[in-house]
Amino acid sequence: METKNNGPRIIISGGGTGGHIFPAVSIANAIKELRPDAEILFVGAEGRMEMQRVPDAGYKIIGLPVAGFDRKSLWKNFAVIIKLLRSQWKARRILKEFSPQVAVGVGGYASGPTLKAEGMMGVPTLIQEQNSYAGVTNKLLAQKACKICVAYDGMEKFFPADKIIMTGNPVRQNLLANKQSREEAVSSFGFNPEKKTILILGGSLGARTINQTLIAVLDTIKVNGDIQFIWQTGKIYIQQVKDAITTATGEAIRNPRISAIPNLYVTDFIKDMASAYAAADLVISRAGAGSISEFCLLNKPVILVPSPNVAEDHQTKNALALVDKKAAIYVKDVDAMKHLIPVALETVTDAEKLKTLSENIAKLALPDSATIIAKEVLKLINNDK
Repeated sequence: METKNNGPRIIISGGGTGGHIFPAVSIANAIKELRPDAEILFVGAEGRMEMQRVPDAGYKIIGLPVAGFDRKSLWKNFAVIIKLLRSQWKARRILKEFSPQVAVGVGGYASGPTLKAEGMMGVPTLIQEQNSYAGVTNKLLAQKACKICVAYDGMEKFFPADKIIMTGNPVRQNLLANKQSREEAVSSFGFNPEKKTILILGGSLGARTINQTLIAVLDTIKVNGDIQFIWQTGKIYIQQVKDAITTATGEAIRNPRISAIPNLYVTDFIKDMASAYAAADLVISRAGAGSISEFCLLNKPVILVPSPNVAEDHQTKNALALVDKKAAIYVKDVDAMKHLIPVALETVTDAEKLKTLSENIAKLALPDSATIIAKEVLKLINNDK
């Protein structure tokens, strides 16, 4: 693996979901802005989303044969351990060939073996912990990490206080650069700017409970014609959602706009998230740390439905950190089928409530996170700790 110049050589490792990938790319872009001569190599997990999204962003990536532990079926973890050992061996080989001067871990399957190998080989490391409750991998890696960038107060209960830097979570730069008005954004989805719009986010892969809840209330959506719905299902659930709409309306779904339910727009993935956010008067979402950082920076009123299927129930802790400051509405996953849409319809028509949520969530925003982290990464190369 040849290096092209004498610029800083940096490895960024992690991924698995959009919540890990988008911040990682933002950090890489910020490093490139500060040091255009930097060589950046991503290390991800084979078969995961980063193997497509990182090259799309213009960076090289190498995949490790790593997988997460199966918490429900322990006997399957023998294969996981074999993959982990193979990944650590491959990570060491990558490091010897690329000779990084610093490594950044953003969480996800590949972060563990990569940063462990780098720590063993004396490469300085920086960890970016997105959540209010630290993950197992980052807690283990923290022992040898030089710096730990966090987005929530109180993280010294997980990490050494002298290593912690409050930076916030990096977000997609194009979201903040968007100058589109709400009216233009709503119109871009074929909707009426004079009507309220709710954006439902299933995440990059999908959120089962949110999608099943929307499927169950298609009639409610249709009769509330003064409220418009932009529904991103995630790729796993798009066909199930289309089939349900066809069953309910008799319409074969070929386009995002639904003739039988004219106030509904359905898609598996929204490429132009800047327009989607600009159009939204209210957002319904899981409580991933990256998404929450975007809502804060964009001052978006949000109803959070934390996923129960995440390590250490960290999404609930993320949500409660906002609820405690009256900056978001929280609906439990088990209550979503009954309460989510009634709460959403009530909130989106309450101008005072929307204003209060927007003002309170804006107070939690930490701007320029990617640039702050990028500067810390480059300091490690110069041994300026």
